[in-house]
Formats: sequence, C-alpha cells, structure tokens
Amino acid sequence: MTFFNRLKTAASAEWRAYTEHPFTNGLADGSLPEAAFRHYLVQDYLFLIEFARAYALAVYKSPRLADMREAASGLSAILDVEMDLHVKLCADWGLSPADLEQAPPAAEMLAYTRYVLDAGMRGDLLALKVALAPCVIGYAEIATRLAALPLADATANAYRVWIAEYAGAPYQEVAAKAQAHMEHLADLYATPAREAELIAIFKEATRLEADFWEMAWRVGR
Repeated sequence: MTFFNRLKTAASAEWRAYTEHPFTNGLADGSLPEAAFRHYLVQDYLFLIEFARAYALAVYKSPRLADMREAASGLSAILDVEMDLHVKLCADWGLSPADLEQAPPAAEMLAYTRYVLDAGMRGDLLALKVALAPCVIGYAEIATRLAALPLADATANAYRVWIAEYAGAPYQEVAAKAQAHMEHLADLYATPAREAELIAIFKEATRLEADFWEMAWRVGR
C-alpha cells in the first residue's frame, strides 16, 4: 500500500466526509445554489493566496534543489493557472480580482490555511506536503468522480467548467506529480514511529477541507 493510501485508510471517515460532501454532488448535477458556489469561489480565491504562501514555504523547507523546483512548480500552478479560473468565473458576477482579494475572510478559510502553514512551520517538508495533500490530490479525485456522473458535462450545468478544470489532464498531472513527490519524501523520512504524527496532520487537514465545503453549503440552504 502506498503512503498516500495508508493516509486515506487511516482517515477514511474524514476522507469520505470531504470527498463525498453534498456540496460536491451539487456541482455534479448542477443543483448547487449559485449563492453557495459564489461564496465558495470568493473564499477559495483567498485560500489560494494563502496556499501560494505555503508553497513558498515549501521552497524554503526543501532540502534539495529538486524539491525546490517541485515546490516552485506548484506555486506557479496556483498563481498562474488555478487563480485565473476563479477570476474568469467570478467575472460573470461583476467581481474583479481586487474585489476578490479584498473580500472578508471566512473563519473556515482562516482555520484551514493557518493550520497548513503552522504544520509547515513546525515540521519538515514532508509534514507540509501531507497537510497540502487533501486539497491538491483530493480535488483531482473529487473531480474525476464528478466528471463520470451523467449531468456533469450537461450544457445546463453551470458548474461544468469547474469540474472540467480539475478533471482535465493539466490539473490531474499536477496532482499526480504532487502525490509522487510526497511518496518519495515518505520513503526518505516517514519512519514507522513518525507515521502516526503524519496521519494526525492528514486527518485534521481533511476535516478542515470538509468544513470549507460546509461553509459554502450553508449559504445555499
């Protein structure tokens, strides 16, 4: 069993609550209220700003040049690709990048990003990568599941662009590289005695991801 699969197995309840949250199912069939998706996108834009800081921290925490390059690649993917998707989608509501950047941060967004940054500050590169994994790798898994559902690509589904972005080859490649890099770090640094600590980080980060969905889901109810 791979290191990532061991993490998911140990955090199976948290992982299911995150990857199968009703918010995600509402994306797949188009039933998610627009207000919920809009709130999510605005907060996720703020989230990505903080995650960019986490990838910058990963550069600092990298013991090797190859690790630094991997972290820099992830930083570029956030700043130059993923944030652009949010800007394009929010433009339909008349929201500019400045509007997004100046939006009040939700408590759930702050709790999650602060946890990831704290895990990275206290730990090594592997601990930071484990804290990042539910987002980076989880979104690829969620989007793959959603894309296979009947209404995901329907013309009437307003969320098909979001699903296609994360289910598409470019993002799937980003996630696969992130997982492969984490597996490599685990081979080097994840001793049996340390794995319980890493599982605890993964569980908490996954729980905070589910809270992020729930934050937006409540807006549409």
